[in-house]
Amino acid sequence: MRAIILLAALLINLPVNSQDTLYYGFKCHNFKFQYVRNLQGNQVLHMVDLRDSSGGSYDAKIVFPDKAEPGRHWIWRARFWGHEPQTEIALLRKGFHVVYINAPLLCGGPEAVELWNHFYDLLVNTYELNSKAVLEGMSRGGLYIYNWGSANPDKVACIYADAPVCDICSWPGGKGRSNVSPDDWKLHLKVYGLTEETVNDFKGMPVYNCVKLAQAGVPVLHVCGAVDDVVPIEENSYVLEKAYKAAGGDIRIIVKEGIGHHPHSLRDPTPIVRFILSNTSPELLDKPEPYEKWMSINSRGGLDNSRLKFEKGKKGVVAFLGGEITYNPGWCDSVAKYLVKRFPGTKFQFIKSGIPSLGSVPHSMRFSSDVLAKGKPDLLFVEAAVNNITNAVSPDQQVRGMEGIVYQALRANPYVDIIMMHFADQDKMADYNNGKIPDVIQQNEKVAEHYSVTSINLAKEVNDRVLYCEFSWRDDFRNLHSSYFEQRLYFRTIHHLLDSAWNGAPGSSLKVHEIPAVLLDRYSYINGQFKPLNKAKTRPGWSLVKNWQPVDKALVREGFVNDDVLEANVPGATLKYPFRGPAIGLLVTSGPDAGIIEYSIDGSEFRKADQFTRWSQGLHLPWMMMLEDKLVYGRHRLVVSVSSDKNTASSGTACRIHWVVVN
Repeated sequence: MRAIILLAALLINLPVNSQDTLYYGFKCHNFKFQYVRNLQGNQVLHMVDLRDSSGGSYDAKIVFPDKAEPGRHWIWRARFWGHEPQTEIALLRKGFHVVYINAPLLCGGPEAVELWNHFYDLLVNTYELNSKAVLEGMSRGGLYIYNWGSANPDKVACIYADAPVCDICSWPGGKGRSNVSPDDWKLHLKVYGLTEETVNDFKGMPVYNCVKLAQAGVPVLHVCGAVDDVVPIEENSYVLEKAYKAAGGDIRIIVKEGIGHHPHSLRDPTPIVRFILSNTSPELLDKPEPYEKWMSINSRGGLDNSRLKFEKGKKGVVAFLGGEITYNPGWCDSVAKYLVKRFPGTKFQFIKSGIPSLGSVPHSMRFSSDVLAKGKPDLLFVEAAVNNITNAVSPDQQVRGMEGIVYQALRANPYVDIIMMHFADQDKMADYNNGKIPDVIQQNEKVAEHYSVTSINLAKEVNDRVLYCEFSWRDDFRNLHSSYFEQRLYFRTIHHLLDSAWNGAPGSSLKVHEIPAVLLDRYSYINGQFKPLNKAKTRPGWSLVKNWQPVDKALVREGFVNDDVLEANVPGATLKYPFRGPAIGLLVTSGPDAGIIEYSIDGSEFRKADQFTRWSQGLHLPWMMMLEDKLVYGRHRLVVSVSSDKNTASSGTACRIHWVVVN
């Protein structure tokens, strides 16, 4: 009787004694699947009773949408049922089916391909699903989707692979940056019929067989963690990408900065879903969001004053204060052209004061001489978030520096409009991907909120758009931070802010931006200044070098050559410097021979400060050393001595002081 029931099920292509459950509210059909060979060698498909645990059967699932979309498209998950299901849930809501067959011991090898062939026949012939499958492979699931797909490229609509294994020598073999997984390695060698020696010449894995899919025009999307040390991206997805593109294939990779092997997928699966729908059912695509959606702009205080000054006063001073992104040609020049075009007949003075490698602390010290001495801004753009992180500036000093800049600008011109910008880097992107607001942005935003300053979070915008697969950090932000693409992106957001802020009629008169009665930090650098070197009382070993230039072949920063420098190369060379106020520091040139200084304030015990940085071997870097910034108000004396100790990477013990900085 049992044989008759099974035969009848085969003849009418219906499962026997299957079990239905719910998968996130959708009907899930659970059953056992098996294929057998008869005596003539022909292969026969049939279902096995759920209560039958005989060998050779595999757990299988089909999840049905409430209403199937006309094309009856489906996504086939290779491994890890139910893990990070957000893409599948979104597709079910669009009318897709979701299917799965569990064969963990087949490792995506030849038997897995054969099993998938028969399961595919069932899905297409019995359940009348589309003849082209969407393949989804997470981690080792990459072996299944690429090995089956390369054997059946005409049956694949597109591929979504998530941190996929593309080379078994990387994982589980551990022959690269990943650690070996011993049991998995033995199993994979057995499944593929390989040895430790023959595996080196094995071509039956995704990094090689993907070419067949590329030649068939199958589009591919990978989602990977940038710091994955289990299935390293550079040993798997990047290798496959190179082969895929060389074969003329279409492949995109969304790289999640700061993320390892987990978590898989994206919190918002929209980019994955859009990729799949674009290659199966484009009519189901939601209307794309306008690019302005990604802009992270916090408008505070308004920008009416600068508009009135430019529009009615016909004069305007615009200052750009920042690091390398501001120094390089790009967004500043575009803003200047925009303003000239928007306010014809207005006489503008543009103060471009970007110096590579400098953050908010040196900006606050040089603001008086580098900006205010040239003109009092009506509109000030300021950025320091990238260099504050790169230079490991403490959170307290980040606030003190940025508050010092804003305070000095408002004190010089109470009507100045200020725009604070947080530019992108991989560290900030990593923080956002790990669910954290970067510390430097938190500190900058404290200042922006306290002083009602408008801010633009370009770091968040860039990361969101990278995850949305609009562009990639690796390909589009090359030559950081002189990338034309990056500079244009920043300008586009600034352009949108200005257009939005200046839309409609302006106010009738200028309004004072009030300075709060209480500082955020009582030690903020609101009186930061460069002090002349001639006040230093030097002993033998120090000399004032006019128009200093390096004698080695290391690079230099513009503005820090052909300048006066107080220089000492001999250990024990000492100088004294009297100053007033709670803060004292040195702006030095830190090159390949930069040494260690010892310093004392008001007779305190000497402390050491290493001038050598991770960039110093090839660059004479302008480097801000804040020695103390919480002294009591009043008169003080600094003593600096060149130490005989030096960084092991440094070639000397030199100290070159461009400016003494005092708050």
